[in-house]
Amino acid sequence: MSGKKFKAAALKVTVDKKYSFVDGIKLVTETAPAKFDESIDVAVRLGVDPKQSDQQVRGAIALPHGLGKNVRVVVFAKGPKENDAKAAGADFVGGDDLVAKINGGWLDFDKCIATPDMMATVSKVAKVLGPRGLMPNPKVGTVTMNVTEAVLAEKKGKLDFRVDKAGIVHASIGRKSMGPAKLKDNFDAFINAIVKAKPQTSKGIYIRSIFAASTMGPSIRLDGNEAMAGSEQD
Repeated sequence: MSGKKFKAAALKVTVDKKYSFVDGIKLVTETAPAKFDESIDVAVRLGVDPKQSDQQVRGAIALPHGLGKNVRVVVFAKGPKENDAKAAGADFVGGDDLVAKINGGWLDFDKCIATPDMMATVSKVAKVLGPRGLMPNPKVGTVTMNVTEAVLAEKKGKLDFRVDKAGIVHASIGRKSMGPAKLKDNFDAFINAIVKAKPQTSKGIYIRSIFAASTMGPSIRLDGNEAMAGSEQD
C-alpha cells in the first residue's frame, strides 16, 4: 500500500477529536485503505494498575456478528470428549500427538480448548502457547468438560480479552467487510463487557481512552465517556 493512500485516509480524521461510537466506527471503515479485508482493532486504556492482582481485567464475550473470519480451533481431549469436539466442528483434536506438532513449530490455529484432565498434557506446550495468548484457561471457558459448547462459541466468534502490563486492552472486533452497523454492534458488546469487568478496587476514571483503527488505516479516538453512560465514573 502506498503512503499516498494512508495520507488520504488520515486527512479524513480530525486529530484529537473524540468521535461518537457511531461516527467513529463508521470513519474507521471509511479510512481502511488496503485492498484486502482489513481487521478492525480497538485499544482501550484503563485506569487500573495491572500489577495488582485485584485490578486484573479479563473476560470473554460472544460477539453478536462473530469475528468475520474462520476461527481455527484445537481441542485437547480424549475418549467421548474427543468425539464431541470433532462433532462440534473442531479443526484438530488430540493429545500427545498435538503436543508433538506444536513443539515442532505448528501453530496453524486461533483458539485452544482443553478438558481439565488434559491440562497436564497441555502444560508440555505452555511455554509456546502462553506468550501467544493461546493457553486454555477456565476463566474464559477454554478449560471445560463441555467441549461442544466451547467449540461452537469459539467458532461463532468469542472474543477473549485481558488487560496488558501497560493497562491497555487490545481486541479485534471484526473485519471491514462486515460494515459499520455490525461492527458497531460488536464494538458495543466488547465495551459493555469491559465496563462490567471493572474491578471494585479501581478508583478514578476507569476508561481513560479508546482508539480504533483498521490494520493499515489511521487511529481514531472515540469518546470514552460514552462507554460509561449509565454507569458511574468514580
